[in-house]
Amino acid sequence: MTDKITLVLDGREVEVEAGQTIWEVANGRGLKIPHLCHKPAPGYRPDGNCRACMVEVQGERTLVASCIREAKAGMVVTTNSARAESARKMVVEMLLADQPEQAQSHDRSSHLWDMAEANGVTHSRFPKLERDRIPLLDDSHIAMRVNLDACIQCGLCVRACREVQVNDVIGMAGRGHDAYPVFDLADPMGDSTCVACGECVQACPTGALMPATVLDDVQQGDSADFDEEVKSICPFCGVGCQVSLKVKNGKVKYVEGINGPANEGRLCVKGRFGFDYIHHPHRLTKPLIRRDDAPAKGLNVDPGNWQEVFREASWDEALDLAAGALKGLKDTHGGTSVAGFGSAKCTNEEAYLFQKFIRQGFGHNNVDHCTRLCHASSVAALIENVGSGAVTATFNQIENADVAIIIGANPLENHPVAATYFKQFTKRGGKLIVMDPRGQGMKRFATHMLQFRPGADVSMLNAIMHVIVEEGLYDQQYIAAFTENWEAEKKHLAQFPPEKMEGICGVPAETLRAVARDFATAKAGMIFWGMGVSQHIHGTDNSRCLISLALMCGHVGRPGTGLHPLRGQNNVQGASDAGLVPMFLPDYQTVTDDGVRRAFTEVWQSGDFSNQKGLTVTEIMDAVHDDKIKGMYILGENPAMSDPDVEHARDALAKLEHLVVQDIFITETANYADVILPASAFYEKSGTVTNTNRQVQMGRPAVTPPGEAREDWAITVELANRIGLDWSYDSPADVFAEMKVNMRSLDNITWERLEREGAVTYPCKGPDQPGESVVFGDGFPRPEGRAKFTPAAIIPPDDVPDAEYPMILTTGRQLEHWHTGSMTRRASVLDAVEPEANCSMHPATLRKLGVEPGGMVRLSTKRGSIRIMARADRAVAPDMVFLPFAYVEAAANILTNPAVDPYGKIPEFKFSAVKVEAANIAAE
Repeated sequence: MTDKITLVLDGREVEVEAGQTIWEVANGRGLKIPHLCHKPAPGYRPDGNCRACMVEVQGERTLVASCIREAKAGMVVTTNSARAESARKMVVEMLLADQPEQAQSHDRSSHLWDMAEANGVTHSRFPKLERDRIPLLDDSHIAMRVNLDACIQCGLCVRACREVQVNDVIGMAGRGHDAYPVFDLADPMGDSTCVACGECVQACPTGALMPATVLDDVQQGDSADFDEEVKSICPFCGVGCQVSLKVKNGKVKYVEGINGPANEGRLCVKGRFGFDYIHHPHRLTKPLIRRDDAPAKGLNVDPGNWQEVFREASWDEALDLAAGALKGLKDTHGGTSVAGFGSAKCTNEEAYLFQKFIRQGFGHNNVDHCTRLCHASSVAALIENVGSGAVTATFNQIENADVAIIIGANPLENHPVAATYFKQFTKRGGKLIVMDPRGQGMKRFATHMLQFRPGADVSMLNAIMHVIVEEGLYDQQYIAAFTENWEAEKKHLAQFPPEKMEGICGVPAETLRAVARDFATAKAGMIFWGMGVSQHIHGTDNSRCLISLALMCGHVGRPGTGLHPLRGQNNVQGASDAGLVPMFLPDYQTVTDDGVRRAFTEVWQSGDFSNQKGLTVTEIMDAVHDDKIKGMYILGENPAMSDPDVEHARDALAKLEHLVVQDIFITETANYADVILPASAFYEKSGTVTNTNRQVQMGRPAVTPPGEAREDWAITVELANRIGLDWSYDSPADVFAEMKVNMRSLDNITWERLEREGAVTYPCKGPDQPGESVVFGDGFPRPEGRAKFTPAAIIPPDDVPDAEYPMILTTGRQLEHWHTGSMTRRASVLDAVEPEANCSMHPATLRKLGVEPGGMVRLSTKRGSIRIMARADRAVAPDMVFLPFAYVEAAANILTNPAVDPYGKIPEFKFSAVKVEAANIAAE
């Protein structure tokens, strides 16, 4: 229980929680004490430097800053005395002396002017600052503007950068009245190491730092100049940040973070500045049908000149053709001749309807989505060994840990907001262990950085576990109470001493031993991993090792402990939960169980469908080449870019007799379509999504879809009715209600509650409970409540280097770009910051090739070849190449290996043998 104290506030006795400041006490009772340097938001400590919040405390000679003075029992506080009000008014007047007049200010509705109004100040009696002391405009950054003539030296931008986002870019230079914020060592913002998270912009109370979209040509603007504010969810990575969309004239003008459970107001460059792809001229606005005289299917469609390949059609014509062709294939060749790819960018309700459409409409389970290409092996291992495919603890639980492992993930670039919590963890003294074949920015926060050899995860992890067994550091009590197969695991690990594994994984034995001791002796430890673990033919084994490591140390089921695969797309967790996978119905209920299928067909009021597990993404493409699948319905996926050995996938798409693509742009996959159905972007629709933390959140429409584009759920319903399914849904809320019937994970989570609260974590034990951030404290959803140890042997990558292909290719994301680039490369800020296809190599490798940084190289594997610009990056090992996968002009997946993990059926994107050559422009 929180201790309570009693004090007197403005003549009234009040009871408050101990530890609160006077400002918090007053604000919680409706009193608005002015404030400028104080930001009442998570992560911001009070600073007390502006003195705009002064109050009077009985018995004290001087006024006190209410934002930093802790309330004490018996204290008598007066906020409205003449002395306090006069002092606050004086502070504001003096600050306004440094400001442009409100009509000419950079933000006419800034917090500073609100505070001036609250103090009854309209102008300053004091002389203005001489003009030659006012810093010039810094407009060097594409997304933000710096107008330091509006700066009041409050320090909020420094705290935002150093303490909240922990990027350490902004500091203060100068002294006294001449102090001002600087970026790195006084670089212009655009030339600094700023990652454009925009936290400083959101924190600034004066307009000294502003989004460029709010300012006009003379750098004046009004942050309150919008028609509507809509709360929704960021459409990019799996963190699931809550956002406030400011809408003006039917378009999003700017975006701010709000206090959601996963982000607490924080955003990254994509979430804050990557929104305008929804207004791009390439947006699909009408249904399109392939022309009879169109060229052969291929990447031959110019998004700005699509008329040479497609013609516009009415919705009725396009839907009739799409549904009629798919139904015709079913009638002629059987239901298995039609397959579906759904999307992790759509809502839970849309994912549910999509899998239902394929299963009910065509009688089989050949339906999948991008989880097959990111964390399928992680999910397979988690279901096998702990009984659930979701994370066992939210990433925010790192605040309760004292040791954490990050392996095969680069959260600074792929999950930047989650990374802020990891960085704050280290600043509080937590030990961070980073394991990755590629160096990364989290290295500077790490106690240990294990840059191991690519593909050697199992040898390294088994060696660490060997030490824990050898030195008796495991938690015998936990193992006995909650696990099975421990003796087999112990016997297996005896084969992996660090001294023996050092030569395989490339990490010194003493480092492996130190890591083992730190993790095993921690009071609470967490493990986070990404696609660097999962995207291997041994990805399931990698995940099995991580699960075993956590189990043997008892690091599951308590605050600050857990297993957390960081999910890549905004709704990959929710789409998987909703059954958009070939082997499971919603809530990971197996399609092979007659009772499970019956429960769904009763709700659907339809006949049974196949009891056989369906084909995965890559297996579907193989089946097209084998003439077993002749038609596809693809919603929001882009396999012409995302599949491994992508030429194989493109040939399959070209071979299809009928392809229906539903998307917001003419993507590379839509190039192969017979019918294209224009869909709505995430900020144009209603529906729920589930983030990497198991938090179900409500997305709301901020703008209407362009032209005749429709919401995805409504399009799928139209197609379903045209193939004879007789669906009837009036809104996504109706779909959600149907999902709840057979999804125990949604117990105590209702549409109305999500509309009211915005987010609820599953599982949730009651209608008034927030949900369980940590699960499995009293056992696991497996037989007898026990988790399982599964030993993992060393399996080499499928495509190892040789004399012809001597280097190692690995792929991944960049901070600014995401997925296949269809959205981020049409976002003006993101594309301007990172406009050109590139790969990264060690400077020594480039010197050996005779290539200057910025020069062109040719990358070749057994599948194909691309020409691309090379960057120098010491984080990449000398025998490696890192290649982002968002650029169609140098598509990474032309090169990648289609070999798959036998359990998760995920391709080995993270390891291919590659040949690197200097590209001779003249010769090419």
